[in-house]
Amino acid sequence: MRKIFSLVLLGIALFTFAFSSPAFAADSVSGAKVFSANCASCHAGGKNLVQAAKNLKKDALEKYGMYSAEAIIAQVTNGKNAMPAFNGRLKPAQIEDVAAYVLEQADKDWK
Repeated sequence: MRKIFSLVLLGIALFTFAFSSPAFAADSVSGAKVFSANCASCHAGGKNLVQAAKNLKKDALEKYGMYSAEAIIAQVTNGKNAMPAFNGRLKPAQIEDVAAYVLEQADKDWK
């Protein structure tokens, strides 16, 4: 009976780790500071002064496939179209913090 119980627990543990997403340990408070210093000139209040439809509101982020930390990190790191790349200007941890801040604010509708 113990052997079966041990195998069931092992199976549950493996299933949990195999299908869980990795922890995202970013700091949205730090991200707010980095955002204010580097992003707010174009994205104040979640807006987009260059392409108004591609703002940082939750519905727009979802519509354009950007509602994830990974997508935001890639965009900020590499840039795209009119948005410059911040790779080299910001440390990877700062970019992760910005992504956490953007997602947090999008969930609050930037209020």
